[in-house]
Amino acid sequence: MTEQASTGPGPHYAAMEHLRDGQALSIRALRPGDREGLLAAFAGLGERSRTLRFFAPRRGFSEREVDYFVNVDFREHVALVAEAEAGGAPTLVGGGRFIVTAPGTAELAFAVADAWQGRGVGAALMRHLIALARGSGLSELTAEVLSDNAPMLALFRRCGTPVEMRRERRTVHVVLRLR
Repeated sequence: MTEQASTGPGPHYAAMEHLRDGQALSIRALRPGDREGLLAAFAGLGERSRTLRFFAPRRGFSEREVDYFVNVDFREHVALVAEAEAGGAPTLVGGGRFIVTAPGTAELAFAVADAWQGRGVGAALMRHLIALARGSGLSELTAEVLSDNAPMLALFRRCGTPVEMRRERRTVHVVLRLR
């Protein structure tokens, strides 16, 4: 549940949420300074989670890929992180982004650290990304999801917007209608 309004789209976007268990969660814009936190969050993904997110059991990223992930323009490429208190320090526990692929359309993707899955982190990220996409004038968000990723497919079904799903070989093509 959102507690405070965001500061608006862009690199200063921030909002506070509470997860189902009461844990405070900050949803904010990803910043270039989050490089180490992003890599630590990736380390918090098990092999199955990495496969579900990247369609392959990735072990890491090249410097070029990390640069791409952390240097977003908040117009064509929007990225948010979920940050929570863990072990006495603010920790990135999830992230989501959309990248414009055609006029009015963007592709959406998420990842949540294994220890934080099932607590509402993905749902919080999705709510904020949908609001930003609508505010940017996008009419649809798309995603490719492995067909055995039942939790992500369920999240899309519950997102509060009209959703279309088309099963392909190993994947489900998801379209969220924003208007």
